[in-house]
Amino acid sequence: MPDSLDAPGLSRLLARPGVAAVLAALAAPGEETRLVGGCVRDALLGRDVADIDLATTLLPAETMVRGKAAGLKTVPTGIEHGTVTVIADGDPFEVTTLREDIETDGRHAVVRFGRDFARDAERRDFTMNALSLGADGVLHDLTDGLADLAEGRVRFIGDPETRIREDALRILRFFRFHARFGAAEPDTAGLAACIRARDSLDGLSRERVRAEFLKALISPGGVAAIQTLSETGLLPRLIAGIANLGRLERAARAGLCVNGRLAAAFVLSVTDVERLRVRLRLSNAEQAVLLAYARALAALITPEDVDATALRAFAAEHGASTLRRVLAATEGEPRPHLSTDARALLPALLDPAAVRPLMPLTGADLVARGLAPGPAIGRALAAARKIWLARGCPVDAAAREALLEEALAVSRDR
Repeated sequence: MPDSLDAPGLSRLLARPGVAAVLAALAAPGEETRLVGGCVRDALLGRDVADIDLATTLLPAETMVRGKAAGLKTVPTGIEHGTVTVIADGDPFEVTTLREDIETDGRHAVVRFGRDFARDAERRDFTMNALSLGADGVLHDLTDGLADLAEGRVRFIGDPETRIREDALRILRFFRFHARFGAAEPDTAGLAACIRARDSLDGLSRERVRAEFLKALISPGGVAAIQTLSETGLLPRLIAGIANLGRLERAARAGLCVNGRLAAAFVLSVTDVERLRVRLRLSNAEQAVLLAYARALAALITPEDVDATALRAFAAEHGASTLRRVLAATEGEPRPHLSTDARALLPALLDPAAVRPLMPLTGADLVARGLAPGPAIGRALAAARKIWLARGCPVDAAAREALLEEALAVSRDR
């Protein structure tokens, strides 16, 4: 095993609560069950292991029988594809019968159950994902994945074009796994195959594209992955747009979350948000974050310098989180340009413990002063809010009283 990998990590994986129980439950003469895929890969890298998958020669029905006999809960989550979820020590373990592909169309595969771990490994995507670990602690490397893992090389198993024809999503998985595990340039043969198969991206569901794309974006090598997607012409096939790589790099350097990076890289206006909503199936909450960013970007990128009063008003209108996203993405650009007093105020505005300023005037205040409920209340409050923002969001009693009088004056003028 290469020195750069963490051999003790495999022992820790086998010692995890529930793993021994599942392996013991499925042990039978003439049968074999191994830990496979990502859990083995991540254990070798010394990373936290989240999901644990197992492959077995047992048929699904026998997996369920043996699991129940050992007192473990079993759920036929994908039994038609050979997958049974076994619950042990409160954790789910997906146990899948060894399989061989019979027919594929780029999205779905017809499989039959088998007993050959080598054939099962050959149908997986990348060499580093085909490693398996026996209950006896023996590591099985049937595709030279160990060397690829040690060198940070994401390589398709066998012929890249064949693997992609089996499932076009592997194009995006290639970029996502390279963004997470890659140590240098993407594998030449794999990248060339992805480019040649670019038309197959159009047949993928937006939900599948979204999952892989956002995972790639937030990975350590996400900026480089987006750059390669852009340079190879694959990015427009995914999002029907281009990337601002400089802003994405700054957002990543600032540690922004996936929504912050998505906004920085791909949002210049509210029309971009609608496009991304459709292409990436954004949730309402995600759409709201991107819309706030787009509107804040338009409000902050102005020819004039932003002084402390304007910055305080901006934070009150758009929120500290949105302010942080915009400033992180545009850092070093000519605009926005913050004045000296604005920069002095900035730490207080971005303080997570800071309370967002609230306008010290409500509709109830206007009603108490004799203004009848109705549309006039909304118009008066809107006018008062503009005045309040322009003055830097004062919240003292004198400011409140002045706003009240001005709001009443607006209602009388109507």
